[in-house]
Amino acid sequence: MRVSRFQVKPRAGRARPPVPRVVTAVALAAALALTGACTRAGDAPTWQGGTGAEPSPQAQATITEPAADATDVPASTAITFTTADAAQTTVELTDADGNPVPGEVDAEGTVFLPDGQLEYDAAYTATVTVTGDDGETTTASHNFRTMAQPGNQVRVSSFLGDGNVVGVAMPLILRFSRDIPQDYRDDVQRRLSVETEPAQEGIWYWVSPTEVQFRPREFWQAGTQLFYKAQTGGLPMGDGWYGRNDLTVDAEVGAALVMTADNASKTMVVTKDGETIKEIPISLGKPKTPSSSGTMIVMEKLKETVFDTYEELGPEEGYRTDIEYAQRLTWGGEFIHAAPWSVADQGVRNVSHGCINMSMDNAKWLFNQTRVGDPVTVKGTEVQLANGNGWTVWNLSWDELVEGSALPYEPPTTEPESTESTPGGAAGGSGTSSDPQA
Repeated sequence: MRVSRFQVKPRAGRARPPVPRVVTAVALAAALALTGACTRAGDAPTWQGGTGAEPSPQAQATITEPAADATDVPASTAITFTTADAAQTTVELTDADGNPVPGEVDAEGTVFLPDGQLEYDAAYTATVTVTGDDGETTTASHNFRTMAQPGNQVRVSSFLGDGNVVGVAMPLILRFSRDIPQDYRDDVQRRLSVETEPAQEGIWYWVSPTEVQFRPREFWQAGTQLFYKAQTGGLPMGDGWYGRNDLTVDAEVGAALVMTADNASKTMVVTKDGETIKEIPISLGKPKTPSSSGTMIVMEKLKETVFDTYEELGPEEGYRTDIEYAQRLTWGGEFIHAAPWSVADQGVRNVSHGCINMSMDNAKWLFNQTRVGDPVTVKGTEVQLANGNGWTVWNLSWDELVEGSALPYEPPTTEPESTESTPGGAAGGSGTSSDPQA
């Protein structure tokens, strides 16, 4: 529920039972009555002990960030607070006109994060109100002002957009227009979250200083609904640079189309939702220019294009030719594509420059089946796929992904109907699955 006020329930074991306090109050009343009965006749009755002052409220609240009357506060700020003996906590953030700012309190009940970036050079008031078991309330309130808009801003972008339908191997890719220093990546990653339906475990992995990817532990389940968010607007990103924008993406996963190319049989087997739907004769890279073995992902689809390799291969090996039904697998130039000139070799021998050759009819059929994000596994060639030559996260073990995260990995302990990741961490799930490519 995303609203401007939040009722935070106490964690199990924190609230003290009310019965002992009732007993104590009754005992105190009896003691006071006995004290009055023991005064001497003629003496004016007096209370023994106590000052007559009103008792302090039991529950307490303290706002730790931003500090009271702070200025130059980043527009990405969260409200950090602590409570003691609180049966109920309400957090509210308002602008200078008293309008509530929507946001959410974290699972620990100590941080309120606005739903989006705050305005620059604007006044806000954060209020935390707590109520104890005694029914008394205490309020902590801080005024603060955000910084002026910075000149150095880092743009955050997503490869996917709203409404995209992708293959089961598709990583969620975020890119930054400037290198994120190592010391700031954990802060950035804390502002990244993923929700999936149904629940599936996954983790953020830093591919480079300018790119982070979220990969599920196993291929996405067919039909998965994906929602991910980067709350990076105004976030400090090192050396006086700040995030330029927040970002949200709502996408989904299509059918489970999986392609496996075997060098031994010179055949590609295509399965859809676990059933084999076609076996295609292929020709892979010849010994001088072998295809890469490993699990690749369809990154781009081009119905018509031109391959020009003169600069890369030189005048003897280079060529320039029209290509149909091309599907990019690596940055280095490995594609699936139609190759009518090698039909006689397909299923028999390898003659390509590293691509997966197939007939025009088969290439057209496959092109019409696939989506960006579908996996292609090549087996038994002379070289292994180089890390970073394409979207290569499926060639990493789960332990390697964990090592590449800027935050410690916390295995999921429950299996909810839908998944909301701990911000920056791993999305939940059963935690019992394993990486099929590990």
